Amino acid sequence: MWLQACDALDRAERMHRQFFRIERVGRGPAWQPPIDLFESDRGLLVRAAIPDADDNAFEVHLERSTLRVCGRRAFPAGPRASIIHRLEIPYGRIERVIALPEGGFKLEGYSYKRGCLDIHLRRTTGGSTHLRMHRL
Repeated sequence: MWLQACDALDRAERMHRQFFRIERVGRGPAWQPPIDLFESDRGLLVRAAIPDADDNAFEVHLERSTLRVCGRRAFPAGPRASIIHRLEIPYGRIERVIALPEGGFKLEGYSYKRGCLDIHLRRTTGGSTHLRMHRL
């Protein structure tokens, strides 16, 4: 039982390092939020986990078959006289580039709630599109 618990903790730590890493993306160092990608006959839903961000702190760009999510998560506001013992949730510049499945898509908009950024893409019959920052 103890070995199973230790193994589960090791897997969780590896996943944390995999998803919350800072890399040089686009314009400089940024952390990449983990995403879920759902496809239906109508289009795509991309859900990015970005806790405690301002709901207007994002830009979403669709260019051909690539979606780029940019933004910023501010440093967490704690009590002025507090001592920080651990900061595991990244803050600062966010940028994630997502390769989309084949087919044409049009950016319908996005919304932010409960720590998740939902990006809605509608399937199109046309070719590539280039749209910038649309909100629901």
